[in-house]
Amino acid sequence: MSLLVGMDDPTINEIARKVYDIQFAQDPNLDRLYDDRQKRLFYQDILYNIGYLNTAIKLEDNYIFTSYATWLYELLCSLLKHLDRDQIKNQMVDHYSLLINEASELFTGEAVQLAQTYLRSAIAATEDAVTNIPYSERFLSGKHVAVRQAYLGAMLRSKTHEAAKIISDAAASGIPLVEIYEDILEETMHEVGELWHKNQITVDKEHYCTSTTQMVLSQFYSVIFSQERRNLTVLACCVGSELHEMGGRMVSDLFEYHGWDSIYLGAAVPQVSILAAVQEHSPDLIALSVTMPHYLIDCRDLVYSLHEKFPKLKISVGGRAFETTDHLWQKWPIDIYTKTARDLVEWAQAQFGQGSNQ
Repeated sequence: MSLLVGMDDPTINEIARKVYDIQFAQDPNLDRLYDDRQKRLFYQDILYNIGYLNTAIKLEDNYIFTSYATWLYELLCSLLKHLDRDQIKNQMVDHYSLLINEASELFTGEAVQLAQTYLRSAIAATEDAVTNIPYSERFLSGKHVAVRQAYLGAMLRSKTHEAAKIISDAAASGIPLVEIYEDILEETMHEVGELWHKNQITVDKEHYCTSTTQMVLSQFYSVIFSQERRNLTVLACCVGSELHEMGGRMVSDLFEYHGWDSIYLGAAVPQVSILAAVQEHSPDLIALSVTMPHYLIDCRDLVYSLHEKFPKLKISVGGRAFETTDHLWQKWPIDIYTKTARDLVEWAQAQFGQGSNQ
């Protein structure tokens, strides 16, 4: 059982070129995603892949090629920072599928079937590697870790329907809505931010996870907005040019669930617009969310403006940016800083004498 030709035979280069050309023809985006140097390396990798596959077949050891496939995948993820782990996985799966089709051109006898078997194993190993990311200690602790891991894993593999079903199944199993928000969705989105910060996922994947989670949240709105009203209003928004609005959205939803009316202004709201909204709606509480540290100055300026213009208004701040400071909020004229939306709701319920609805 061996290659039909030797590794130094020109036929190998012809087949490698054929695989290269077919893959680029099938996926026109590759021409845009790779520069000339990366395209040359792409072609060289095809030759290396054939060589490793030949070694595994000659030794009849599947693990040689699957371990190589996993190593190659992680190497490409570290080198091709402009590509998402899911994108690289798709390219590798397409590549191995093409080699399966060309196996009879490369090998003879029983080696053809072995090659196809090993290549299918490499596909499975590469698909598994997508979610094989070292998660933070925070993400791996607390309630419902298995659910949040499954949810994040589905999103990292771009399985929107699977991700949504994981959360709907969690709700059906009896997990309280507050825990779904705080312990599963919020913790998952915090981890997504960490993965992006560490350059382990691209910004488009971060945006995909955000939009998917926003869609997942919407399935609970019929319950959230049907709660008995308590004649209290919270206004929530993201400060400055902040675009990370998930935290503010969750704050609004949980307050609605506890009977408050919420006014959610969304992302990147100018200070003048926030002040105008407070003037118009006269909320009992304003919740300011900051994710990126460079918007903390905007938040500080807004806090002082709110304190001066609306001295009776309760002011809260939160968001990932504050976790990077040395208790910065203690220097500002605010009423409360909390790490989670649940903590803010509990404080507000006690502050306004409403008790808890959990």
